[in-house]
Amino acid sequence: MILSVSRRTDIPAFYSDWFFRRIREGFLMVRNPTNPHQVSRIRITPDVTDCIVFWTKDPAPMLARLDELEGYDYYFQFTLNGYGFDAEPNLPPPEQRLDTFTELARRIGSERVIWRYDPIMFTPRYTPEWHLDCLRYYAQRLRGHTEKCVFSFVDVYPKKNGASLDRLGHRQLGGEELDRFLRGMCSVAADCGMKLATCAERISLESYGIEHNSCIDAALIERITGSRIKARPDGQREFCGCIKCEDIGTYDTCPHGCVYCYANFRPNTVRERMKEYSPDSPLLCGRVDETCDKITDRPVKSLKLPHEDSIQQLSFFDGGE
Repeated sequence: MILSVSRRTDIPAFYSDWFFRRIREGFLMVRNPTNPHQVSRIRITPDVTDCIVFWTKDPAPMLARLDELEGYDYYFQFTLNGYGFDAEPNLPPPEQRLDTFTELARRIGSERVIWRYDPIMFTPRYTPEWHLDCLRYYAQRLRGHTEKCVFSFVDVYPKKNGASLDRLGHRQLGGEELDRFLRGMCSVAADCGMKLATCAERISLESYGIEHNSCIDAALIERITGSRIKARPDGQREFCGCIKCEDIGTYDTCPHGCVYCYANFRPNTVRERMKEYSPDSPLLCGRVDETCDKITDRPVKSLKLPHEDSIQQLSFFDGGE
């Protein structure tokens, strides 16, 4: 099993106490996002958890406790943009997060900290030139501390983030303007020895040397764990290259307040759900109601192939016979 912690909310920034308690107890519970009275109990012990993928904009609360992850393999997807408080109102200052990034990479290795410059939105303030200047400064600061920069262009969801993006004057790039921007990104990445990759983007940018990324990345997980992984595609989003994982987050529990976010776009709901947070609960931001919740044990198992099968299966997963 691959554990995603979490696409839905920033667990490292706000709920690390809860997560480390879950690690100690060896299980957690997750409500079904579309049927909240369906609750899954998931075992997360090292024998079934092949790798943990952390998604965060500020993992600082975890830095002093990484030793509590002994026995687990893991890596971080660290989102680090340069937006101001009009777009990301509740984040620590960029310089502080840059220091956190470099310290995390020093502790666990540059291959296990992926830089996400994501999502990219264009407004009268955040112009293509602004983004390239910001990207260049960050890339120079992060040189040697990460191997890859992943980006995407902001997706507009009219009922979720559409109004917020409109207030900022969001627009799309195209034609020669987009071409110049992409070439500028490639130049910055090359100067700093980083790969560029896109996240779930419809357009192919391979002609620029920009690959489609897998955020839940089988190849990276195999590299980190030293074992071959047998996993099927995630299939949640079109053009997503991720493999199947178990996401343990809850929507509308992240107080970062980023205007482009589609998973936490109701501030009042976020505030109410955070009031229900307790590190002692097996659920994130809530408790089980045994009178109306249906609890089932989710079947989980290791995806690692036995050593003798790993070499045999390699050609299959690489597209061979």
